[in-house]
Amino acid sequence: MAEIKDPENTILMELKGGTVTIELLPDVAPKHCERMKELARSGAYDNVVFHRVIDGFMAQTGDVSHGNAESDFNIRLAGTGGSDMPDLPAEFSKLPHDRGSIGAARSSNPNSANSQFFVNFKDNSFLNGQYTVYGRVISGMEHVDALGRGEPPANPDRMISVKVAADA
Repeated sequence: MAEIKDPENTILMELKGGTVTIELLPDVAPKHCERMKELARSGAYDNVVFHRVIDGFMAQTGDVSHGNAESDFNIRLAGTGGSDMPDLPAEFSKLPHDRGSIGAARSSNPNSANSQFFVNFKDNSFLNGQYTVYGRVISGMEHVDALGRGEPPANPDRMISVKVAADA
C-alpha cells in the first residue's frame, strides 16, 4: 500500500486483483477531481466495466450510464454515456500522460468530459495538452496491467468499488 498523504484527494479503486490507489491532483484539475469524488461517494462507479482496454495504450472505464449493466448490449454501449451531471470544461496542464496517469475521457469536444476516465499503461506523450490529467496511480498499477484487453473485452473487468480514502 502506498502512503496516503491526503485522504480527501485519494481514490481507492478495488479491482479483482486488489486495490489501486490513485492520488488526485486538485491543484491541477479541481473540477475533474471534485467530479470523481462525487461519483465515487454516490457509488456510481461501483461495478462499472472497463469497456476499452488497449494493450500498450490505456484502460478506459467510468461510463456510469451503461457500464454497470449485466447485459451484453449495455456493455457494448459502454463508452457512449456519462453521468447526469453537466460536462466538464477542459483543465489542460503541462502534466504528461505518463504511465499510471489518470486522464479524462471525452468526445472530440475538449469540454465534453463527464464521468469516464482512463489509466495510461505507458507514456503516451501524444495525448499531452489534449486531455485533462487529474490523477496518478501511486500503488496497485499491476492490477490495472492485469485487466482483460479488448474494445470491449470479451469478459470485461469491473471496478468492484471506488471510494474516497477519507471515507474508507
